[in-house]
Amino acid sequence: MTMTEPLAPPLTIVRPGEGGEGYLGSIGVAFKLWGADTNGAVSVVEHPFPVGALVPPHLHTREDEYSIVTEGEIGFRSGDREVVLGAGGYITKPRGELHAMWNAGPVPARMIEIISPAGFEHCFREMAEMLADGPPPTEDAIPALAAKYGLQFGQPDWLPDVITRYGLTPPFSA
Repeated sequence: MTMTEPLAPPLTIVRPGEGGEGYLGSIGVAFKLWGADTNGAVSVVEHPFPVGALVPPHLHTREDEYSIVTEGEIGFRSGDREVVLGAGGYITKPRGELHAMWNAGPVPARMIEIISPAGFEHCFREMAEMLADGPPPTEDAIPALAAKYGLQFGQPDWLPDVITRYGLTPPFSA
């Protein structure tokens, strides 16, 4: 009887600067690991935040997010908790909790986003394609895309204060 070693899983290598990129209305997205690369466990993207960028308040019904700030300062509001993190700061954003993110400093910022389980990276891809070259999306296009991925937008009473304190520019009305 001969024993064979199990096949090793595929190895995915993404070098610095590799991976597709897009624009999501206020921040960018750089695709690093897709669900297909991790057997659906996680996906990983990077988000560059220009000065004044705001990701509007939203909640995920299907996935949790874990963020690591790599450059600049990014503000986070999740539920009733607010924090500004610099490079090296980590935060969890659990599914089902309304959260927002913004560039909290005077220079561009960047973060790594780990999404579990994978799948939401396809929402980012579709949004980037929708906002790329061509006419602006129809009024119902963004809500329809959000619904497809279990994403819900909110207008909490704390949002105007955050926008004023940090001089933010909301990308669109959700």
